[in-house]
Amino acid sequence: MPEGDDLMPGLSSQQIRSSSSGDEFVPPDGLCWISVLSCLLLACSYVGSLYVWKSDLPRDHPSVIKRRFTSVLIVSALSPLFVWGWKEFTGIQPTPSLLALMGLRFEGLIPAVILPLILTMVLFLGPLIQLAMDCPWGFIDGIKVAVDPRFWALCLSDMRWLRNQVVAPLTEELVFRACMLPMLVPCAGPSTAIFTCPLFFGVAHFHHVIELLRFRQGTISGIFLSAVFQFSYTAVFGAYTAFIFLRTGHLVGPVLCHSFCNYMGFPALSSALEHPHRLTVLSFYVLGVLLFLLSLFPMTDPLFYGWPTPVCTLASSLGSLCS
Repeated sequence: MPEGDDLMPGLSSQQIRSSSSGDEFVPPDGLCWISVLSCLLLACSYVGSLYVWKSDLPRDHPSVIKRRFTSVLIVSALSPLFVWGWKEFTGIQPTPSLLALMGLRFEGLIPAVILPLILTMVLFLGPLIQLAMDCPWGFIDGIKVAVDPRFWALCLSDMRWLRNQVVAPLTEELVFRACMLPMLVPCAGPSTAIFTCPLFFGVAHFHHVIELLRFRQGTISGIFLSAVFQFSYTAVFGAYTAFIFLRTGHLVGPVLCHSFCNYMGFPALSSALEHPHRLTVLSFYVLGVLLFLLSLFPMTDPLFYGWPTPVCTLASSLGSLCS
């Protein structure tokens, strides 16, 4: 018998679910269509909000960033209504509250803040070592900068920094993970949901092609190759943060990991191969990946965060990812 999270949506054990009144609940026919269309509408609303402002300026211009902040923050604030509407339309009445399903809860909060971020830093061990080796500052100098209020004041006044480190991670994880996964898990199960959810996230980043073509920032073939690479990278990253959200049941972990990855960027393998100490750097690249794979499940064990996590209660069976 296959694991419960691989069952087809709306069938088998998923057909018998206790509602708040204690009666048997049978999900409506077409549950997956409702879930997928809800996620698609939410993704389109998020991306569409970026283009409600007409401007001839590039996306990195401070005035464009400020306007887009307004749009995405409004859409993000309204995104829980999509989950609430989906819940009311399908008749699914989960035991956890709507906020808990979206990863906004106190149980297991401290491990959720610390462990996923450490796990992600382990994955980036090679780039972090390379960055430390190339940094002109000493360790003490770095600590002094990190605790200097003027440094953070400068960061907070930089619109690009705010977008990349705060607004984008928070709003994207809220919309594409915290809101979409509760709608997809009852339909597809946890295993399939963590790979389905990132597709909306990856496709949503294709809108950058429009801007690159509009401002002629490269050749057409180069722009589309870049878009395909970005889709692949964001889809893989989205699967990882979906995994973190599913296993921890918290929004904060994916947000912090997203912010950290935005800061680090894609690992500069070409510069690592040309580094004066490339053997040492590449060894840490390999070590980081190995340690990450060994630590992935132990550091995201749902027992640390309150088992079972709220979103996992929507699955017909907990399966390996939720236990």
